[in-house]
Amino acid sequence: MSSTQKIIVLRFSAMGDVAMVASVLQEFSEQNPKVELIMVSRPAFKPFFDHIPNLIFHPIQPKTTHKGIDGLYKLYQELRSYKPDAIADLHDNLRSRAISTFFRLTGVKIRRINKGRAEKKALTLTSNKVFKPLKKTVERYADVFRNLDFNLKLSHKINKSPQAIPEQAQNLFINKTTKKIGISPFAQHIYKVYNLTKMEEVVASLSKPGYEIFIFGGGKTEQEIAGEWSKKYTHTHNLIGNFNLTEELAIISNLDLMLSMDSSGMHIASLVGVPVVSVWGPTHPYAGFLGYGQLESDCVQIDHPSRPNSIYGNKPCLCGVESCIDLIKPETIVDKIKEKLNG
Repeated sequence: MSSTQKIIVLRFSAMGDVAMVASVLQEFSEQNPKVELIMVSRPAFKPFFDHIPNLIFHPIQPKTTHKGIDGLYKLYQELRSYKPDAIADLHDNLRSRAISTFFRLTGVKIRRINKGRAEKKALTLTSNKVFKPLKKTVERYADVFRNLDFNLKLSHKINKSPQAIPEQAQNLFINKTTKKIGISPFAQHIYKVYNLTKMEEVVASLSKPGYEIFIFGGGKTEQEIAGEWSKKYTHTHNLIGNFNLTEELAIISNLDLMLSMDSSGMHIASLVGVPVVSVWGPTHPYAGFLGYGQLESDCVQIDHPSRPNSIYGNKPCLCGVESCIDLIKPETIVDKIKEKLNG
C-alpha cells in the first residue's frame, strides 16, 4: 500500500479493549506517520486517542443515530466521506460486520481480527484444559494491520509521559517525595472484583507509610465506598465522579504505580505508561488481556487447576467454596506493591 492510505478502524467497546487499541495505534502512527487513521468508537472513549497524530475520531451512537441496520447504514454513509482504502475491524461483532459488508460491496479492502475463540475455549475447559499462553490481544489487533500490508512491530513497553495535572488536582501532588499509587478496585463483572473488605485492608496498609493513594473507577455506589475510605485513611483521595476521562488520564500519567483488577483501570494506566500491579481471579493473563507493556510477574494470582474458567470474567470461579480471587491475602498485594516501588 502507498504511504497516503486512509484506514477506518472499528472497535466500539468495551473500555479496556478500546484503550488497548489506542496503545496499538500510538505505535502504528509512529511507524506509519503518513497513514491517516479514522477511529470509530463510542464518544466517551475519545480521550484515549487525543494524543495520536494523524488520527480522526468518529463517534458511533449505537442507541440513537446509528441504531439498527438503518442507523448502521447511516454510519457507513458518514464514513464513506473519508474515502477509505481499507477497513480494520478490530471488534468482529454484528455492528462491525455490517459496516464492513457495506464497504466490501464497494470494493474496499477488509481485514478482521482473529479472536482465537477455539484456543480460548480450550484454555477455560474444566477438564482437558490446554493451559498455555495465547497470543496477546494487542498482537491480534496488530495482525489486522499487518494483513493490510503495513509494517507494525509492537515494543510491548510502556512509555511514561506525564501530562499537565488538572488545576483542581494540583494540591494532591504538592508533596513531591511521596509515592503516588492509583487504585482501581472495581470492574464491570463482579467476579473480577477483589473482596472489598480485603481491599480496604490494602488501602489501610498503604496509607500508613505515607503513600498518596488515588481511587478511580465506578459509579455512585463505588463512589460512596471510596468516599468512606478517603475519610478513614490518611493521604487517601476519592477521585470517582470528580474528574472527566481526559483529566483522569492526566492524573494517572503522574502516578508511580496503579493497582487494578483485570479491568479497564489496568489498560488505561498502560496507555499513559504507568506500571500496574494487577489482581486476577477466574480470568488469567494467559488469555492475552494483560495490560500493554505490563509484566506477568506483576500479576497477583493463585495457581489452581480450575483457573482460568472465564475469558472475560463474566462467570463465577470454579475453584471451590471460596473464590480464587478471595484466596489472595491483602498482605500479598501490599508486599508486591512495595517491592515494585522500591525495586
